[in-house]
Amino acid sequence: MTVPAETFRADAEWARAQDSADPLHDLRREFLIPPHAGAEQTYLVGNSLGLQPRGVRQALLDELDDWARLGVEGHLHAQHPWLPYHAEVRDGLAEVVGAEASEVVAMNSLTVNLHLLMASFYRPTAERPAILIERQAFPSDRDLAASQIRFHGYDPRDALIELDSDEAGGTLSMQAIERALAEHGSRIALVLLPGVQYLTGQAFDLAAITRLAHAQGCMVGFDCAHAAGNIDLRLHDSDCDFAAWCSYKYLNSGPGAVAGAFVHARHAREKLPRFEGWWGRNQATRFQMRPEFDPTPGAEGWQLSNPPILALAPLRVSLELFQRAGMQRLREKSKHLTAYLAWLIETRLADTLEILTPPQPDRRGAQLSVRVRAGRDAGQSLFDFMTAHGVLGDWREPDVMRIAPAPIYNTFADCLRYADAVHTWRGDHDMTA
Repeated sequence: MTVPAETFRADAEWARAQDSADPLHDLRREFLIPPHAGAEQTYLVGNSLGLQPRGVRQALLDELDDWARLGVEGHLHAQHPWLPYHAEVRDGLAEVVGAEASEVVAMNSLTVNLHLLMASFYRPTAERPAILIERQAFPSDRDLAASQIRFHGYDPRDALIELDSDEAGGTLSMQAIERALAEHGSRIALVLLPGVQYLTGQAFDLAAITRLAHAQGCMVGFDCAHAAGNIDLRLHDSDCDFAAWCSYKYLNSGPGAVAGAFVHARHAREKLPRFEGWWGRNQATRFQMRPEFDPTPGAEGWQLSNPPILALAPLRVSLELFQRAGMQRLREKSKHLTAYLAWLIETRLADTLEILTPPQPDRRGAQLSVRVRAGRDAGQSLFDFMTAHGVLGDWREPDVMRIAPAPIYNTFADCLRYADAVHTWRGDHDMTA
């Protein structure tokens, strides 16, 4: 769908017409929208926890029924046999993140996967001990980078290089990344950056970063927690060495959902150091119980344990919806939804809200991060007002609200309701404070 910005209108009739013409509009019916005051909540927080697909309940009941009916035989004879269950989500994951099927695997949680992958791809030396991250990295990423540095006997005060934002709103330019790599590249063992920055919503050019880092001899990994299911990732084409993501945000797989990992195909058969586990063994010989570890080629070789069936079932259901929609069509819709939300803020609410997220469509995903111009207390007041009136975003300290119209279930009408609610709140508050 293509909606030129010059045709945008801030009225309900126009928003309904856009939603009626949306070829993906029926996907909204596949999700359970939380209620509020007898109606559907305006849920704009899929960047934090995606909504539950309607099919998840039955998928879980089916697995429980197979467990009750078959016991251990479910590994081979369940409706979705448990032994190869991770393969049920492999193609869907590959499509969402732009990878070959052998490059992805669903396993563990996000930070666990990053630690496992860094065991292979962060190999510091005295001459090259450093990890490059951004100063506003999600705390878990800073924790894992600092702890990996300490684990290898180095000091984060010396070996953790943090990029400062250099643009308005706290975003990072490619020039800043290029300068940091030119200055420190010979000391950097690993570049670890986000696909989409959690606080500002900035999307990064993964291929450009990878080219710059590889030219300096650095390994490259990406935390794609806010990117998977949100932007057009193209992990394989980016040429990065590894990536990991969670599945409970845009991938709608439930709180604490099983995460995903990517290892580029060029590493598929390398005898890389890793933390080994039985489920990473070559599938052809796994049950021969040999003493030596022979890894399965590709990302599956980083598995430790057999797949968690009750955690994978929701991901399977959600990925079926992504495959039905097509990631390219979802991304196209997302660009227009987010552009409409930005237009509403800029034309109706510019004296109230400041958008921190870059305005260029290719430098952002679904999320807009906004700050109330009147200060933190006013921002908290607005956030509380919106929540009380069934318009849900989320709050990140010290003063940022994140609003994310996820294209798989959000609508133009949702964006308009958000703007209308802010306008109502503004009428009761002095914006000159």
